[in-house]
Amino acid sequence: MDLHLKDKHILITGGSKGIGLACAQGFLAEGAKVSLVSRDPANLAAARHTLEKDFASVRIFTQAADLRDATAAVTALNAAEAALGAVDVLVNSAGAAKRTPAQELTPQAWADAMQAKYFSYIHMIDPVIKRMAARGQGNIVNVVGNGGKVASPIHIPGGAANAALMLASAGLATAYAAQGIRVNAVNPGLTLTDRLQEGVAADARVQGIRTEKALENAVARIPLGRMATPEEIANAVVFLASSKASYITGISMSMDGALNPIVV
Repeated sequence: MDLHLKDKHILITGGSKGIGLACAQGFLAEGAKVSLVSRDPANLAAARHTLEKDFASVRIFTQAADLRDATAAVTALNAAEAALGAVDVLVNSAGAAKRTPAQELTPQAWADAMQAKYFSYIHMIDPVIKRMAARGQGNIVNVVGNGGKVASPIHIPGGAANAALMLASAGLATAYAAQGIRVNAVNPGLTLTDRLQEGVAADARVQGIRTEKALENAVARIPLGRMATPEEIANAVVFLASSKASYITGISMSMDGALNPIVV
């Protein structure tokens, strides 16, 4: 199936690890150009090495930036477009709010969650979508944890940030549809990434059990009987970014193995 992504410029925030890196691999396999933005230069270098090893003649640009800073986001965007041309697709997979049991929360924890997850996306979405609108085309896919749909007692501030991102995604999809822009979100549940352990450890503290037991219990609740892989989430992202999803916009698609059978 031709997804018509060849030579498209894909900018991926949080692209150095986990789901973001899997997305980069998926887009490169389709012949796209990829810019990766992440806070850690070492992680970016490692990601670039991985991608160049797996794909011949790839076109990759990397830029370190803390997307909690709006100015840094614009600087990274300008550098990416100078290197590879106008951004055709923005994939946001950066940032993650710390998982904290409710009893341990502070006002600062709530503020940190919004900075880490919500504003790290908005600071890149805002300039990108305006440039896309000026060109009359573009596509944004936001990777937003399923905790924005189903409240978790160990992830309330992060879930609130995720819920805000889903509303922003739907609202922007409506606001910019007439200018040829689609905006969607995917909502992963438990996924085999480096961030998984933090959430499981917080859950174990709440339950008063070992981390290994908390992980076992969590997997046992998933009807599919396993967690997602980053590549499975990336497959959905790549599809939504493609021409084959040309009439899909404004959705937030759950990918939790049917753990929460919600009709939306």
